[in-house]
Amino acid sequence: MVRVRFAPSPTGYLHLGNARTALFNYIYAKHTNGKLILRVEDTDKERSKKEYEEMLIDDLKWLGIQWDEGPDVGGDYGPYRQSERNEIYKEYIEKLKQSGHIYKCFCTPEELEEERKKALAEGRPPRYSGKCRNLTPEEIKKIEEEGKPYTWRFRVPDGETIVFEDLIKGVVEINVNEFGDFVIVRSDGSPVYNFVVVVDDALMEITHVIRGEDHLSNTPKQILIYRALGFKEPKFAHLPIILGEDKSKLSKRHGAVSVRAFREDGYVSEAMFNGLALLGWHPKKDTEVVSKEEIIEEFDIEDVHNAPAVFDRAKLKWLNGVYIREILDLDDLTNRAIPFFEKFGYEADFEYYKKVLNVIRDSLETLNDVQERAFPFFVDEFEYEEDAKEILQNEESLNVIKTFYEKVSSLNEITQSDFKAITKEIQKELKVKGKALFMPIRVALTGKTSGVDISLLVEVIGKDRVLQRLERAIKTFGG
Repeated sequence: MVRVRFAPSPTGYLHLGNARTALFNYIYAKHTNGKLILRVEDTDKERSKKEYEEMLIDDLKWLGIQWDEGPDVGGDYGPYRQSERNEIYKEYIEKLKQSGHIYKCFCTPEELEEERKKALAEGRPPRYSGKCRNLTPEEIKKIEEEGKPYTWRFRVPDGETIVFEDLIKGVVEINVNEFGDFVIVRSDGSPVYNFVVVVDDALMEITHVIRGEDHLSNTPKQILIYRALGFKEPKFAHLPIILGEDKSKLSKRHGAVSVRAFREDGYVSEAMFNGLALLGWHPKKDTEVVSKEEIIEEFDIEDVHNAPAVFDRAKLKWLNGVYIREILDLDDLTNRAIPFFEKFGYEADFEYYKKVLNVIRDSLETLNDVQERAFPFFVDEFEYEEDAKEILQNEESLNVIKTFYEKVSSLNEITQSDFKAITKEIQKELKVKGKALFMPIRVALTGKTSGVDISLLVEVIGKDRVLQRLERAIKTFGG
């Protein structure tokens, strides 16, 4: 059975790159009837925070990603937080000590920095010289008696080339001379990432490690640890990096880059799922709008492109608009939009929100757009734009508004068809049409010269509020 994992560090918001990694792991697990494991890598004691873990879990669930095992749901291979697995790590560090795969290194940070600078100056890759590799037991004992701190380094086989088949990149060959003996345990006794991730993946029986290509350089080190501990190596797949529109690595200077920020900006989860899935992969049919079910059915990790993926913000916004306007059920969309209505101070009951949304959804790209689009449906005491004031100061315009007011007053309620019938009557009586007829009504009811279809607006806000706004305009501009 395929077993994949997503292993975030709870040190900040869920970045789009990490979200894409989580998504591809989830989709691959579902496509193969496998399992997705969520593992929290919280060993960075200074930066890891419980609230970040909670937000990560919340954002992943919002995206539509469900895992089969994890810190919140349990499972047979836990604990699922690295901070709770220290005793397990100690056991395997001891195994490496006993087998001679690791040794004590007493080099100070200053000495290592000097080595690094020298290597760079000589045009060599900066790697540890192996200075402490062949210390005799007597030399080690003498240094230890001086109380000098030490790390544990992995004894890398000289000159070996690590070769592995990457499911996306093909055959990868990396010579160990590029990195040399690397630290396994820090001087404070804490194990490093490359070690714990191997132990965790092996004990959790992970079959496929799908992650960003920034981890590619870690892979040969991890393979060496797998072999030293006698673990079976998983298959690796390194996802291409995500670039901004300017073809540089996606970062904050490109705007919002966290899932949380897009949520707050009014993006819907289906559009984010769809958009992230297209970063490095594409369905066989020529379409950008692909459902979660279709993506899962078609997706194969080997179909992911090797070239960097470009994040197109405009395309995601367009995609979001398609889901809002054409795909989501109105009741469902209303429930999602209510927090945005409330954020902008628009208070109503569910049915009124639903009516408004039904009228304005065709003009929305994000749910944040309700701030402007829904304004005429909620605010009666609005400011008049300068162009609107000029129109309302015209005597012909005031006659249109007064006549419209009289005709609406005679109705029990006003509907879209009533509006059309009344304006036809006014056209005949006052001999006005087009802009001269409709613009005065628009600006009297909204304070703006453009916006929502007025026939729809009057039906939603109702007769009383229509009359109230007309009265206000007449009093303000009619003397």
